[in-house]
Amino acid sequence: MQSAGRRQRRGGPIGRCPAALSTTAGGDLRTSASEAGRGGPGWLIASVDELATWRVVAGNLLAGAVAGCTVEAALFPIDTIKTRLQAMRSGGGMRALLRGGGAGRLYSGIFGNLAGVAPATALFFAVYEPFKQLGSEMLPKEQEKAGPLLAGAMAGLVASTIRVPTEVVKQRMQTGEFRKFFGAVKGIVGREGPQGLFAGYGAFLLRDLPFDAIEFFTYEFLKSTYEEHVLRPIHSGEAAVAGAVAGGVTGLLTTPFDVMKTRLMTQGATGQYQNVLDCTAKVIREEGVTALFKGWQPRLVWISIGGCVFFTALEQARKAFVPQKPPPPPEENKGKKKR
Repeated sequence: MQSAGRRQRRGGPIGRCPAALSTTAGGDLRTSASEAGRGGPGWLIASVDELATWRVVAGNLLAGAVAGCTVEAALFPIDTIKTRLQAMRSGGGMRALLRGGGAGRLYSGIFGNLAGVAPATALFFAVYEPFKQLGSEMLPKEQEKAGPLLAGAMAGLVASTIRVPTEVVKQRMQTGEFRKFFGAVKGIVGREGPQGLFAGYGAFLLRDLPFDAIEFFTYEFLKSTYEEHVLRPIHSGEAAVAGAVAGGVTGLLTTPFDVMKTRLMTQGATGQYQNVLDCTAKVIREEGVTALFKGWQPRLVWISIGGCVFFTALEQARKAFVPQKPPPPPEENKGKKKR
């Protein structure tokens, strides 16, 4: 009774997860069929509800793809510098870094990467939004803000099927091993087999599942807490601050996993590292514990700015592509303030 009451208070189908929506739509359609037999207009209402539902789903997919491509294009050079630093087996300054491909090649591989980022981010939100809403519907009220934690991890797992091959090709190009995207794909598959496109998959999941879970949980928590305080939707500048904080905290905490992922993805056919544990042990033994945090400075800058750009772009894209719920009447706002 409690979850049903909460669903009713949240209103119509807009913003619900597809699982909940299919149940609701099914109920509407069954009712509509009986009404249609009596000449009632129920079928029309159900059709309008379903159309609104899928407009929301499509809008979230498009918003996610736009936000993902925006942040990737804006921060690609910083990502390239971070990747080259982490891929170095020994110490080296900026001269060594630039010899790895030159300052003019900081955008190497970006177009192929964007071709993978767009569908990967869209797929992420295809999973994230339903699971987030499902969590808010099923969890007790005092725990409902934890919904994005599970939703972020689940969405990251599904999206990794596109993210990992894209990331492998991107990083091989960033380190100067290949110059063209399709040439990189052909070279990797030719030398290492199709599994070469999934090099470092375990390390990727070890980094990205907690990353997605922590970042989206932190952002959604900051956003919802702030909106409850000011009694209005978050503005772009406020979303930027919340995104930067969420990204910075998450980026710093997951740097060791990022180093391991980069080493495994860029080793090629040399086979220097067997798996995540072997890679971690060898890096610590040969380079010291501090090597686990190689490239943390550009990564912290990159992820903080990335969170700022991504969540700002996401909120703007949602306003453009996702049907918005009408604001509550002034009387309702006044009642909330009094309480």
